Amino acid sequence: MKKLVLFMIPLMMLAACQNKGAAEKVPAIDLNNLDTSVSPGQDFYKYATHGWQEANPLGAEYARFGSFDQLRENNVTRLNDLFASMATMETKKGTVEQKIVDLYKQGLDSTRLNNEGAAPLQKYIAEIKAISSKKEFAEALAKQHLEGEGGFFGAFVEADLMDSNNQILYISQGGLGIGDRDYYVKAENAALKEGYRIFLAKTLALAGVENAQEVADNTVAVEDYLAQNSWTREQERDYTKLYNPMSTAQIVAAYPGFDFAAFFEAGGIPAQEKIIVGEPSFFKAFSNFVETTDLQVLKDYMLAHLVSGGCGSLSDDFYAANFDFYSRQMAGIQEHKPRWKRAMAVPNGVLGEAVGKMYVERYFPESSKKKMLKLVKNLQAALGEHIDSLDWMGDETKAKAHEKLSNFTVKIGYPDKWKDYSTLEVDPEKSYYENLRAASRWYVADNLSKLGKPTDKTEWGMTPQTVNAYYNPTTNEICFPAAILQPPFFNPDADEPVNYGAIGVVIGHEMSHGFDDQGRLFDKDGNMTNWWTDEDDAKFRAKAEVLAAQFDAVEILPGVHANGHFTLGENIGDHGGLSIAYTAMENALKGRKTELIDGFTPAQRFYLGYATVWAQNITDEEKARLTNTDPHSLAENRVNVSIRNFESFFEAFGIKEGDPMFRPEEERVHIW
Repeated sequence: MKKLVLFMIPLMMLAACQNKGAAEKVPAIDLNNLDTSVSPGQDFYKYATHGWQEANPLGAEYARFGSFDQLRENNVTRLNDLFASMATMETKKGTVEQKIVDLYKQGLDSTRLNNEGAAPLQKYIAEIKAISSKKEFAEALAKQHLEGEGGFFGAFVEADLMDSNNQILYISQGGLGIGDRDYYVKAENAALKEGYRIFLAKTLALAGVENAQEVADNTVAVEDYLAQNSWTREQERDYTKLYNPMSTAQIVAAYPGFDFAAFFEAGGIPAQEKIIVGEPSFFKAFSNFVETTDLQVLKDYMLAHLVSGGCGSLSDDFYAANFDFYSRQMAGIQEHKPRWKRAMAVPNGVLGEAVGKMYVERYFPESSKKKMLKLVKNLQAALGEHIDSLDWMGDETKAKAHEKLSNFTVKIGYPDKWKDYSTLEVDPEKSYYENLRAASRWYVADNLSKLGKPTDKTEWGMTPQTVNAYYNPTTNEICFPAAILQPPFFNPDADEPVNYGAIGVVIGHEMSHGFDDQGRLFDKDGNMTNWWTDEDDAKFRAKAEVLAAQFDAVEILPGVHANGHFTLGENIGDHGGLSIAYTAMENALKGRKTELIDGFTPAQRFYLGYATVWAQNITDEEKARLTNTDPHSLAENRVNVSIRNFESFFEAFGIKEGDPMFRPEEERVHIW
C-alpha cells in the first residue's frame, strides 16, 4: 500500500544494536576508512570513505553495500540465531513463538516448496479465469486488494490530511509492475521493459498458463497505458493537489467505466461521505480504459500480477525468475541471498513488533535511549535558534514554526504499546504461499479496521529492529527506532562532534522534514494548512530552487542526471540536519577546552562522522534505478553536494577557491 505521509532516510532495514553485554568498543573515527592520497578539497567523500570502500568490495549478493549494511549483517545473524534456537523448542499453537517458528521453517523447507511448485496458485488462477463480467472483475479486484495483491490502483486508510485526528480512505494511482512510470514512457528504458515482459511470460508459464506470452504482452500494454496517465514523481510531491475529497456516490458517478460500487461493496467498505482521490485524471483514464478494454485483457493483467506477486513464496524456479529481472537486471545484483536470510526476513517482517520486543529485550540498552533524548533536546534548541535568526522568514511565520517545533512528539527505541498478533494465523499444514497471503489479508484488514476511527498517535511506523528514522507530518512526530542507535550513527563511546555529525544530523534531518517543501504544509497538530505568509513562501521556494539546481547539475552516469526536484525534500532534510547539528555541537562544546583527536579538530570530526554514515559501494544499475525511484539522493551526493553550502566545512579543511569542493558564497544556499 502506498503511504502518503511518511518521510524516511534511505538506510537499510533491520540492522543491529550492540549487545548489552558486548565489551568491544567501536572507534569514533576509524582512520582506515580514510584515503589520504586524496585531499578533502578535491573529493571529500572519497577522502573520508575510500578506505572503507576498498576494504568492503561489493559482494555479488548486493546492488549496494554501505557501512550500515555491515550492521545489518550482524543483526541478520543475531535474529537468525534467535529463530533457529526457537525452532528447536516446542511451541504452543496460537502463540507468537509458534507463528515465528513455523514461518521460519517453511521458508527454509526448499524440498516442500519445490514439490508444491505452482500448486498453491491454482485456485486463485481459476477464480480469475472464471470472471465473466466487468462487475465480477471489480469484485475480484477488491478481493485481490483485500489479500494484498492490489493492482491498477491502491486503496488504504490513513489520517485525514485536513483532520489528522481521524482516519479516512484514500485511493491512489498504482498498478505498475516495474514500479515507476518513467520505465514505461522513456525510450532509454526499453530494455528494462522488455526484460519485464520476459519475466512475466516465464513466471506465467511456470504457473501453467498456456498462453503465457500473450498474457504477458497484454499486461505490459495495460501498464503502458496506466503509466502514460500516471502523475510524475514531481507531481506526486504536491500534497495539496493529491487531496481531492469525494463521496462514494461522487466517485461512482465520476468514474462510471469501472464499477466502484461493486468494488467497495466486495471490499467491505461502506458508503463514505469523504474519500480522498489522489490523482483524479488517472482515475478518469483508468475508468475509460476499463470501459473500452476487452475483459480478457483485464483478466490477463490480474493473472500476471497474481503470479508475479507470489514468486518469493513459491518454488525455486519462481524465485530465480524474479531474481533475474528485479535483482540482476534492474539492480545489478549477481548472487541470490542464501535461503536462511530469506527465511529469516519473513517472520521478521510479518511479525515485526513481536520480533522487535524480543530484540529490544536482548540488545537495546536503556542508556542509549537516555542519551538520545538529550541529543534530541539539544537539536530542538538549536533549530529554535536557527528559526529566530532566519532572514527570509517573518515574525508571524516564525511564531508558528516555534509552535510546531515545541509540539514535536519524540519516539525513541520502541513503542509503549506492542501490536497484538493474536488473530493472525499461521498454519504449518497450509502452504508457505497461503500463510503469507493470509498475513497480507490480516494486515489489510487491520488497516481497513481503522476507517472512521480516531488516529492512534502512539502507533509506530517502523519496528524497533529497523535502522532508519522518520518524520510523520500528520502526527508531527520524529521516530528513532532502537537499531539506529549504534555506530556509525550513534556511538556511546565517541566524542560529541562525531555523534553530532552522525546521529545529530539524522535528528536534524527528521526535524527539518517538518519544515521542508512538504512538511511545512502541516501545522503543529498535523493538519494540512498554510501557516506561512505569501512572502515567506516565495522566499523559501526561491531558496529551495537553488538547492534543487545544485543536485540537478550532478551527472550520475553518462547522460543520467540527478533529479533535484524529486529529491528536494530529503535534500532539504540533509541541509537542515547539517546546519542544525553543527550549531548543537558548538553549543555542547561552548566554554569547554577541546583538543585534537587523531589529529582532527571538532569541526573536522563532525564532517568525518557525517561522511562515514554514507560510506558505500553501489552498482551502476542500482544508481540508475534509485535515481528513477528513490526520493533520496545517492550517498556520495548526500555528502559532496550538501556540505558545499557551509562555510564551516571550508574552514575546517582549509578549502579555498579553485579547489573542486569549493563553492562560491553567491552559489551557496542557506535555508535552515
